[in-house]
Amino acid sequence: MTPPHATTAAAPAPDAVASPPPHPNWLKDDLGAAVVVFLVALPLCLGVALASGAPLFAGIIAGVLGGLIVAPLSGSQLMVSGPAAGLTAIVLSAIGTLGGFEPFLLAVVIAGAIQVGLGLIGAGVISYYFPSSVIKGMLAAIGIILILKQVPHAVGYDADAMGDESFRQANEQTTLSALLEIPQLLEWGAVLIAVVSLALLLLWERPALKALTFFPGPLAVVLAGLGINSLLGMLGSPLVLGASHLVQLPSFGELAGQFSFPQWAAISNPAIWRVAVTIAIVASLETLLSMEATDKIDPLKRQSPPNKELIAQGVGNTLSGLLGGLPVTGVIVRSSANIDAGGKTKRSAIAHSILLLIAVMAIPGLLSRIPLAALATILVYTGYKLAHPRLFRAAWATGLEHFIPLAVTVIAILFTDLLVGIAIGLAVGAFFILRAHAKAPALRQISIDGAVLTRYVLPDQVTFLAKASLSEFLQRVPPGSRLEIDGRRAQRVDYDIAELLQDFHATAAAQGIDYRLVGLPEVRSTPAHSH
Repeated sequence: MTPPHATTAAAPAPDAVASPPPHPNWLKDDLGAAVVVFLVALPLCLGVALASGAPLFAGIIAGVLGGLIVAPLSGSQLMVSGPAAGLTAIVLSAIGTLGGFEPFLLAVVIAGAIQVGLGLIGAGVISYYFPSSVIKGMLAAIGIILILKQVPHAVGYDADAMGDESFRQANEQTTLSALLEIPQLLEWGAVLIAVVSLALLLLWERPALKALTFFPGPLAVVLAGLGINSLLGMLGSPLVLGASHLVQLPSFGELAGQFSFPQWAAISNPAIWRVAVTIAIVASLETLLSMEATDKIDPLKRQSPPNKELIAQGVGNTLSGLLGGLPVTGVIVRSSANIDAGGKTKRSAIAHSILLLIAVMAIPGLLSRIPLAALATILVYTGYKLAHPRLFRAAWATGLEHFIPLAVTVIAILFTDLLVGIAIGLAVGAFFILRAHAKAPALRQISIDGAVLTRYVLPDQVTFLAKASLSEFLQRVPPGSRLEIDGRRAQRVDYDIAELLQDFHATAAAQGIDYRLVGLPEVRSTPAHSH
């Protein structure tokens, strides 16, 4: 039986296509944002590859395909896809378990095919069940991680890979212990560039300069950082930053020599399939979470179709595996940088990957002169916007049932990783959902023709979680009374609830209860109806 729906409201189609805004200015908005996202994505692609134990070119391939393939197929207008820091531990372990990078690439190809299958069967609907408080907690946690992880790079302490987001770092430090090392390892040239960069970003928020959307502030920061370090070099200053504090991009010839392809002979190895399923599930969850988070911070509040996103990501991962790239997911860091830089449509994601490809092939020398301090300052500022204090104030004002899941999600992500933290946040959020369902329903007692009518008003979403409280309520209805179940507000009623309401017709008839259903025609017309 299909769960009944109210006739007065229709739930949104689960895969309605997110419509683009009217007539965005390509050069003014998306191209400027693409340049910024490209500059942020380049060191992250290399850093994720390094942390994953994969060839550096594998990170570049994933970054390019995330824009060239995933973005056009995706229904999201602002999410940027590429290699994700959240998968580094899985990738590093899988390469070791499978005995090399080539067998791992085969697992990536299979994982992509699984993702396409998940999209086709509608598995993306799970994204609608992520509580808003947990999504906002994820955004805030990523913001805090960006600040904590990038402050060392901003002041010249570049011991950890730029794309590493884990609490426990590859260099045996933790996020917090690395901060304690900063006073002994300051690079004053990096500090100078970071201070100037932060001043420029704040200056660009002023109305007069904010109107210059064709020339975003982060781009000015990169150019200023490059110019300052070049000037320090020409002056022979001891503050000039050396190669270890700059973007380290190998030449195209060196990168091209790292091309790898799947080892098809390993397809019968059960371990390949286990890794493929793991990558498919984790990459899909991270993508859906990033998609929901990106929609939350989209100024136009567009909704992205999750099943279409899974299919797009699956195609991207299949191609990435075939061409020697890392797994691709939606990445909230790049997506938020895209939004901050003024991106309006998916063309910014597409253009950033074209720039990435051209730059790696044509101007690796110029890119290798960009100070990491400038890029780190951009990410610190992005992190501040994601974890702005007003987010926590608003959550507190909403109530503990919203604030506690948000706060727990933030703390859990900071001290574990993204997916473990989200799982903990979801568990806490589920507790508050269960508690809300256990509370007394919306009951009204009114007098009609001298008789008292009890009206039970169903909420817009009536899930199986409400079954216990609804069943208990029905058992307490006194014999001979009048009861009305009002479902006019309900957009969705689970089968378990519909069955419970049907079964109560027999009980009501036996106890002389005048029992009516309003706004639930499919329930009202069943054989169990006694009226």
